Amino acid sequence: MDSHTVVTSFPCWSLSCMPLENCWFIIRLSTSAILLAWPREIYDRYKASSKAKRDIHTKLMKNYKDIPSWWFYILLAVTMAVSLVLCIFLKKEIQMPFWALLLAAVLAFLFTLPISIITATTNQTPGLNIITEYLMGIIYPGRPIANVCFKVYGYMSMTQAIAFLSDFKLGHYMKIPPRSMFLVQFLGTMVAGTVNMSVAWWLLHSIDNICHPDKFSNSPWTCPNDHVFFDASVIWGLVSPIRIFGSEGNYSALNWFFLAGLLGPVLVWGCHRAFPKHSWIPLINLPVLFGATAYMPPATALNYNSWIFVGTVFNFFVFRYRKKWWQRYNYILSAALDAGVAFMAVCSTLLWPREQKHIVVGQQRPRALRFGNLPDG
Repeated sequence: MDSHTVVTSFPCWSLSCMPLENCWFIIRLSTSAILLAWPREIYDRYKASSKAKRDIHTKLMKNYKDIPSWWFYILLAVTMAVSLVLCIFLKKEIQMPFWALLLAAVLAFLFTLPISIITATTNQTPGLNIITEYLMGIIYPGRPIANVCFKVYGYMSMTQAIAFLSDFKLGHYMKIPPRSMFLVQFLGTMVAGTVNMSVAWWLLHSIDNICHPDKFSNSPWTCPNDHVFFDASVIWGLVSPIRIFGSEGNYSALNWFFLAGLLGPVLVWGCHRAFPKHSWIPLINLPVLFGATAYMPPATALNYNSWIFVGTVFNFFVFRYRKKWWQRYNYILSAALDAGVAFMAVCSTLLWPREQKHIVVGQQRPRALRFGNLPDG
């Protein structure tokens, strides 16, 4: 079935039912956009960056040579040139025109600073994947690959820039020379991209039934993130948001969440002005609260319940009643939990017999077998 058949037969499909999390995605998009409507904090931070008094970390880092600006300019020019070549000479494969690449670069440039402020103050990074998918789906519908590429250049480039800045911040506190940080990050990106692509290619061509959607398949490789990525390309790129969220679709009411996202921060600001003695009110960060649902799907309620439980125990009860322990061990415990999952994944792969590795991750087995859906044999 080609893309034209999918689009033309879309009205003949059964009623589509999307999960409720999508409305939170709309709120997250709107609350990210509100940062541009309230640029006061961005302007103040920009002024403070050049006039603020240098702390001890900045003074010590002055002993190292700074990164020349032309390093960044050359890197930007090379990446843009390669991307333009792909868009111009591989039109059939990429499906994205050159003007869409420039628009994606502008979006990433505009949103990097406000989203970086949220990341620096809350350690959470609201995503812009929905705004890129929505925008490209309206401007250039019927082309899923173009929608995905636009999301990569408009959203992932911003995410990588924020990760780049986060690593520089860590290197700043660790007193690592800036030029060494730049080279390590650049080479690490090249190596990681090559290795990831090679491993993915090998998995796709060597493992049977990988990412198989059939729940009765014996393959443990369910690939939940890849299914979400593919579904997004169909919803936003192939079918187009107009057919789903427009007047022709079933979810046109969700567009009201754009307005809700715009009014949400105003409500928090009004409560703070009305009750200035309550110091906790200005700490309410709507992009973080609603952006926390960005992992669902593919994350399930089990993931969120475990996160809420661990966060409540250590960041509320332990913080309130055992503050010294919290100050010394809380973030060490956080790193240990992250490392423990990765370490357990390696151990389980090496230690368990191959015939016992049938563990399904990201999908649930059906509780009961329905008539007509029985597996063969």
